[in-house]
Amino acid sequence: QVQLAESGGGLVQAGGSLRLSCAASGISRSINVMGWYRQAPGKQRELVAEISRSGAITYADSVKGRFTISRDNAKNTVYLQMNSLKPEDTAVYYCRIVTGGFSGYWGQGTQVTVSS
Repeated sequence: QVQLAESGGGLVQAGGSLRLSCAASGISRSINVMGWYRQAPGKQRELVAEISRSGAITYADSVKGRFTISRDNAKNTVYLQMNSLKPEDTAVYYCRIVTGGFSGYWGQGTQVTVSS
């Protein structure tokens, strides 16, 4: 059974930093894409950043220059370093992976709250 264990969310003041982690377990195939999405109250879930197995990265325009995504293939883990956080970054952040067999899985979500 595939499980995604997210950690690192919390409450931080504007301008602060947080680091999210997501460790995948129960994976029998290689992981192609690992990424982070977020959903704020009353809004649709949106892509924050994703990284392919080869290291190709995509960022949402709203986080470019502030967030950094990385992954450790040996540990099946993806990270999101979030700097210069803004109140508009407040959301539930979800980890998502897509395996080499094109199966997609979501984490349970971790709350990030940025106070002004």
